[in-house]
Formats: sequence, C-alpha cells, structure tokens
Amino acid sequence: MTGIDPATSAVRDVIAGWVAAVGRCDLDGVVAAHGDDVVMFDVPEPDAGVRGIDAYRSAWPPFFEWIRSGARFELDEIHFEADGSVAFAWALLRCGTDEDLAAEPHRRLRLSFGLRHDPSGWQIVHEHHSFAQA
Repeated sequence: MTGIDPATSAVRDVIAGWVAAVGRCDLDGVVAAHGDDVVMFDVPEPDAGVRGIDAYRSAWPPFFEWIRSGARFELDEIHFEADGSVAFAWALLRCGTDEDLAAEPHRRLRLSFGLRHDPSGWQIVHEHHSFAQA
C-alpha cells in the first residue's frame, strides 16, 4: 500500500469491518473495535443516544431483524482522517428495502465515526447515523 498512511489504512479497515459485520447481522463483529465508553446517536430513539458498550450491543438486534427481512446496508462512499491517537471517518450508505431505494434512489444514510487509538488498536468511541429530512 505505497503512499497510504498506515493509521488511515487501519481506520479504513476498522470501518469496513464494521460495515461488513452489520450486513452479515454479526453482533460480535459489529461490537468489535468499539470502546467500552462508546456513544451512538442513531436514527431511532433514544434521542439522547446509546451510551456504553452494553447499551450499544442491545441496540442492534431490532436492526438485524429489519436487514433479515430484505433491507440493504451497502457502503457507497467513505472518507478517513487519522492523526496520532484520534481519527474520524464519514460515510454514505444505501440503507433500505428495495422499495425504499426505488422510491428514493439518491437517499443515503449518513454516518460519522470518532476513533481513539489505544494499545489494543483503533477503537470506535463515537457513532452518528442519520438521514436528511425529506
């Protein structure tokens, strides 16, 4: 990978692994590489966010049921920045059923991530998922 900063590459790998795990409905894979103090602001409630790894883990099963019913979670675009012990990433995903995506083909789920580097590697400590208001 000549010319690619190793930190940026590692952050990309963490996020790509997370996206793949969500698509597989793999809870352990989704939770991997998250800090115990993770905060997630998601599309559904609670508006104050999900705080801590246990609450984060418990937020995913309903979404997996939706994915299993035929919805998609596909990466469309992603960008990363890493410097020292902190990094951020943002991404756009196609997220919806075939009917949703046909009705609004340009609509994208927006994601942002904050990461912290510690001795175990890069850990996601902040996630924000949102759709623009129609």
